[in-house]
Amino acid sequence: MKKLLFLLFLAVTCTTLNAQNKLNAVTLKQLRAREDSLKVFADSMINANAAGSRFMSDSNFVKGFVRALKLPYSFDYPFDSLQSVSRLYAPDSSFRIFTWQLKKDEYFYYQKGAIQLRTADGSLKLFALFDASMFTGKPEDSVRNRNNWIGAIYYKVIQKTWQGRNYYTLIGFDGFTVSSNRKWMEVLTFDERTGEPRFGGPFFSVRHDTSKTQKVMNRFVIEYKKEASTTFNYNGEMDMVIFDHLISESDEPHRPETYVPDGDFEGFQWKDGKWMHVAKVFTEVPDEFKRVDPYLGNAPAEDALRDKDGNIDEKKLEERSRKNIEKAKEKEKPKPKKPGGGE
Repeated sequence: MKKLLFLLFLAVTCTTLNAQNKLNAVTLKQLRAREDSLKVFADSMINANAAGSRFMSDSNFVKGFVRALKLPYSFDYPFDSLQSVSRLYAPDSSFRIFTWQLKKDEYFYYQKGAIQLRTADGSLKLFALFDASMFTGKPEDSVRNRNNWIGAIYYKVIQKTWQGRNYYTLIGFDGFTVSSNRKWMEVLTFDERTGEPRFGGPFFSVRHDTSKTQKVMNRFVIEYKKEASTTFNYNGEMDMVIFDHLISESDEPHRPETYVPDGDFEGFQWKDGKWMHVAKVFTEVPDEFKRVDPYLGNAPAEDALRDKDGNIDEKKLEERSRKNIEKAKEKEKPKPKKPGGGE
């Protein structure tokens, strides 16, 4: 066993060194300089006071980011100082996916994204993602391409295989409305002929509380009260996605903004090319299941979302959303008037 672990360590070390060797000193210097410039734009597109400044920063960020990615073997450069951009590598390192958000106002964020493929010669192969979630009423029932993507800030990618083909499951957060958040789970595949990314497909077999039959869905979502905190993540030991069972705290099941966890947990297990719903996994989730495998990259926040080990905490994504709604409420409060009628 020790010999096997040593050989595995040696293989990983050699792969890492090989990647570093491909990035020569000149390219590394260029990438670091460009990353320093990108940090300013990445922060501004979230935190700048004026909407115009945020939109301009996003435009400058996208242009500068593409220029940086065009440098040879940029795939091996982590861009780990971009605190407002989530960066996830696929487990097989065949691609990485970037997601971030552009703040329109206190109530609405545009989701942005791109997929970079690993190439043998170090050239850039990039797919830009365009969020069309605001233009659809039933996002769970569609298969989508990069031009009508359902936007989310991804914090986990899970690789599964079926009949010799790879399937990559993405889990992400969306600060959906002023009163509710969403967490998405969907399967990413690549067209075998064109190589284009494809989001969704009949990969989820789900049975809801009020139904006696399984329903096949193209993607899965939970929507819940803005102030609530939910678990939705993959546990490697159980080889299962675990998430909170939600109920309406006001007995209004037609209003997702009233949904909160009730203490039970559901799950999904990969079987025969589908994620099969498990109605009840356990009642009290152990702490180690709430935060599982470390995330490769970061996710957007006004404050850094990494812990001391560099991992992302999904709870902090929700906390950021809660802070936004609190700010909005504070702005709506009437200012106290000074004596004499002034403000």
